Amino acid sequence: MSQTNKLKIFNDPIYGFITIPNTLIYDLIQHPYFQRLRRISQMGLSYLVYPGAHHTRFHHALGAMHMMQKAVEVLRFKEVTISKEEENALLIAILLHDIGHGPFSHAMEHSIVEVHHEEVSLLFMNKLNEEFNGQLRLAIQVFKGEYHRKFMLQLISSQLDMDRMDYLKRDSFYSGVAEGNINSDRLIQMLNVVDDVLVMEEKGIYSIEKFLMARRLMYWQAYLHKTSLVAELTLTKTLKRAKELLHKEIAVECSKPLKYFMDNVVTLESFTHHDLNTFAQLDDFDIISALKSWQFHDDFILSSLSKMIINRDLSKIKLSSEKFPIEVLDDYLTTFSKENNISLQDAKYFIFKGKIKNQAYSKDAEPIRILKKDKTIEDVVEASDQLNLKALSKPVTKYFICFPKQLNEK
Repeated sequence: MSQTNKLKIFNDPIYGFITIPNTLIYDLIQHPYFQRLRRISQMGLSYLVYPGAHHTRFHHALGAMHMMQKAVEVLRFKEVTISKEEENALLIAILLHDIGHGPFSHAMEHSIVEVHHEEVSLLFMNKLNEEFNGQLRLAIQVFKGEYHRKFMLQLISSQLDMDRMDYLKRDSFYSGVAEGNINSDRLIQMLNVVDDVLVMEEKGIYSIEKFLMARRLMYWQAYLHKTSLVAELTLTKTLKRAKELLHKEIAVECSKPLKYFMDNVVTLESFTHHDLNTFAQLDDFDIISALKSWQFHDDFILSSLSKMIINRDLSKIKLSSEKFPIEVLDDYLTTFSKENNISLQDAKYFIFKGKIKNQAYSKDAEPIRILKKDKTIEDVVEASDQLNLKALSKPVTKYFICFPKQLNEK
């Protein structure tokens, strides 16, 4: 009987060849839960701004695992003891860190699924641990921060983790936003561990400064780009409207998994195995297919919002460093509700305001620690001679208002 070769190699456009290190990781990648990530876009609706941004969370998960393989290699070279079991736990934890993302994740979390993607990731990991006879136990411990070696969690989730190391480089590559490109090889080469805490050697400080600046620019130019933002907010409103109509017992055509989450309130406390398996059936195609159908729905709000996304005919969005006066919002709402013969409450699906925040580095979170030549350790902001790092650690808030384009012409 022929055996499947499980030590495969992926050809990645950014790193070249990515190797699968063992059969357990191969089996996890082959699992339907993980294969679903091929059908989940990494940057949501950003392709409406950057046509190349069609890469998936599957790409990103493999890239983050590859970064972790390199990090383990570098740390072992610097005589940091990492056992085979610990290495495997790190690789599994980073591979599965995003497995709980739903389609257009942030829009879903704010409209129909009331559970955060990290919590869903943990539910998937626990279920896989059952299926794989406890082989993910250590990976789950590390992922939850319950393992005694602190630096291992920092490699998975911190301000300089393998997740960010891959997504900045990858999203920059696919979107074409060159300002987001980072030197991940250099950053990983400078990693070290002191007293079980992850540090960056002082000679890597300029690479960190570039990394933090790249993160800030990627947020303004890609993740918080005003068109991406208005598209995601419109999708959130569309899903909320569909859910509202279903609760009024008005027929709304969509796939079974999507209808299940719109019909039922599922919280972390009530999340069952059935909910998890239903969630595993959801991907981008459920949402896009629903939008294509909803654009012809009798409900004015649902059809209009769906058409906006499908045809990329989005609302106008204005950004400002100051809050927009409530009178401006009220004027837009009154005009639009009269013109379209809808209530002020319904007009709020089209006209709304809010705020966005960008902070490249937080001094309140786990710091990026610099190992100086005299063996002392300092926060990167204090160690850097760049004044702009202090500026990058301050949150920048912008306020926005969204309204249909025709109101702008008045």
